[in-house]
Amino acid sequence: MPKAILVLEDGRTFYGSAYGAVGETFGEAVFTTGMTGYQETLTDPSYHRQVVVQTAPQIGNTGVNSEDDESGRMWVAGYVVRDPARRPSNWRATGDLGERLAAEKIVGISGIDTRALTRHLRERGAMRAGVSSVDLDPQSLLARVKETPQMLGADLSAQVSTPERYTVEAEGEHRYTVAALDLGIKRNVSRRLAARGVTTHVFPAGSTIDDLLAVGPDAVFFSPGPGDPATAQAPVSLARDVMSRNVPLFGICFGSQILGRALGFGTYKLGYGHRGINQPVLDKTTGKVEVTSHNHGFAVDAPLNQVIDTDFGGVEVSHVCLNDNVVEGLRGIDVPAFTVQYHPEAAAGPHDADYLFDRFVELVEKKG
Repeated sequence: MPKAILVLEDGRTFYGSAYGAVGETFGEAVFTTGMTGYQETLTDPSYHRQVVVQTAPQIGNTGVNSEDDESGRMWVAGYVVRDPARRPSNWRATGDLGERLAAEKIVGISGIDTRALTRHLRERGAMRAGVSSVDLDPQSLLARVKETPQMLGADLSAQVSTPERYTVEAEGEHRYTVAALDLGIKRNVSRRLAARGVTTHVFPAGSTIDDLLAVGPDAVFFSPGPGDPATAQAPVSLARDVMSRNVPLFGICFGSQILGRALGFGTYKLGYGHRGINQPVLDKTTGKVEVTSHNHGFAVDAPLNQVIDTDFGGVEVSHVCLNDNVVEGLRGIDVPAFTVQYHPEAAAGPHDADYLFDRFVELVEKKG
């Protein structure tokens, strides 16, 4: 493969070989600690405009298949690995990861010290980066990196949302109907709801309260997605409309941040974010610690140990990350709404938090 370089916005440079498509790309450099699930990562819309660094040293062992995608395409801006597998070895594999990356024009780099890169990002924070296998001049690439937009202030959810409404039917007997706002939804959300007898109508990010109510939903769901929640004014207003009608509401990740803003809390950018499938979270309702899947670079700013009075009554922090005390969930006391900042729909796991979909259904049952 041709030579390639990765240049961070502070000038740190790594040299390696092209992986995937030959070309040039720019985005925010972030790292994910998952040892499995790279296909789900690559097809997660929340990674839109991000150059993803895999901390696990060898990637591609299980190849790719047609079943594990979380959306209809790969969304990452670029891909960084240390040791790509020479050939896939798994009974489910239908193709090679490197070939799939090239086919979808995802520019990547391999053969670099991803541990050193991860340590740098942990110490300095997530930052803009460029990957190129066509221009190997670090200074030339650095100049273009500094011209690219930052993630802070980026309004991206409309770029990854469905252009028109679609429906995922319940498995078996239909029990409830959910209107889901697609801010970057993953397929496994609808699958987890369908397994509980829920029919999900997935709406574009720009939908109104009248659009959602037109399907007669028993509840509303706000999906994960990319970008800065401080820019998402329309979804915040929509969340307030939903809560003012006392319709049960559940938000995940970006949806959690949107609901937090709708309740009057601020949001802020984390230094390097939470990304991976091994994050410990305390569920304050049960006292249990869950090992959870994360992908977020922003968080809600809310006090951890008190009930907060909002326009919609009392609200409390329901989940907390045990690594750094970041808010990982909110629960309405007087309004039927709750959120989690992580991913209970996680594929390829872990599934400790799958019960939250049961909690969502129970919320609908109580309301009914």
